[in-house]
Amino acid sequence: MNADKTIGIFDSGMGGLSVLHRAMKDMPTADFIYYADEEHVPYGEKTKETVRGYMKDIFRFFEERNVSAVIVACNTATSTLSADFRASFPFHVIGMEPAVKLALDTYGKEKKVLVAATPITVKGEKLKKLIDKYDTGGNVDSVALPELVRFAEKGNFGSEEVYNYIEKALEGYDKKKYSSLVLGCTHFNYFKPLYKRIFGDIHLLDGNKGTVSRCISLTGQLHGEGKVEYFISGKTPSQANMEKIQKSLKRLEEVYDIN
Repeated sequence: MNADKTIGIFDSGMGGLSVLHRAMKDMPTADFIYYADEEHVPYGEKTKETVRGYMKDIFRFFEERNVSAVIVACNTATSTLSADFRASFPFHVIGMEPAVKLALDTYGKEKKVLVAATPITVKGEKLKKLIDKYDTGGNVDSVALPELVRFAEKGNFGSEEVYNYIEKALEGYDKKKYSSLVLGCTHFNYFKPLYKRIFGDIHLLDGNKGTVSRCISLTGQLHGEGKVEYFISGKTPSQANMEKIQKSLKRLEEVYDIN
């Protein structure tokens, strides 16, 4: 694996695999290091200061490996990034952004837009500013679905337990009013069939394509060996970890075309 042709991708757990999955399709000759911070998942219910502390250690890990860029495949972690933090490392830093503008531009004239994310993202200043910037007509609502992170980490992607959780969380929302659901957490991509079952004819959008496109614009199409190296909180994955990763990637391939 050639370091200067390598992209680092990290998340608190298995959610960022949805970004890696997209990146492997759009950057097939690049090499990747995927870092899942399983020791500290979930990030979405922790303080910003705590998340920043985790990120410093992870960025140093990538710095030691001389990567070309790091994709912060976590909306929660992205919301804690500052310009000074980004500038303190010698590689490109690409964060996630919920696809609010895309949803409004594409489907906002039909009905309203619902953004689903973790509590720290929903309550955060970054999402508020994003909505204020593009939502001139009050057409965007948001909902926190923290338990979906835990379900994703357990590989529980389509059970009635998950379905009932989402339904209960949306009890106060008129689902017929929404044209699109913005997946503001990378862990949420695993549950696309359930969203379709609950909402019916709704468009699903995430920030993965835009994030990978931004990475390509900064690094170009890197020509390495097309390999992926995995780490779990800085350590080599166990067999159980690798089985979990492969199960997650299999699910992402199954739901990839559900939009």
